[in-house]
Amino acid sequence: MNFEGWTNSDPKLQAILDDGREALRAEHAAIIDADPDAEAVAFYNSGAALESSREWIKGYVEADESLTGEARVFDPQVRINSSGLGVLFYCMDESKGATKNRKTGKVTGTPDDMSPMLQYRTTLEKDGKGVWKTRSGETERGACGQ
Repeated sequence: MNFEGWTNSDPKLQAILDDGREALRAEHAAIIDADPDAEAVAFYNSGAALESSREWIKGYVEADESLTGEARVFDPQVRINSSGLGVLFYCMDESKGATKNRKTGKVTGTPDDMSPMLQYRTTLEKDGKGVWKTRSGETERGACGQ
């Protein structure tokens, strides 16, 4: 994954960006490693987000698929809301990424009738150790531009 523009002059907002980035990396690494119970996924996710991440990873494991190629992760928008939660939106371009069947080696890209652009909308909560854990998230295909 290539992260573009993931910097902020505010240290609190940068911490949210850093932990949000690592949560995404942990999920993709768990798919590549075929490990839905990866410790890093639990380190950066909690509650509904952790359950959702594990289910998403299990889908790849059960289909015997991995990830290959590149993904561009860009246009991060980060803030802290009135409840003290981190809010992180960002875009991902999967046009150079694909799934790869572990047994056959067959590579499948994004179907022609689907946008390779995704918008992630996440909420993060700082835990007692200072980690901003993703606690909820939504993904919308086609919500981001180029």
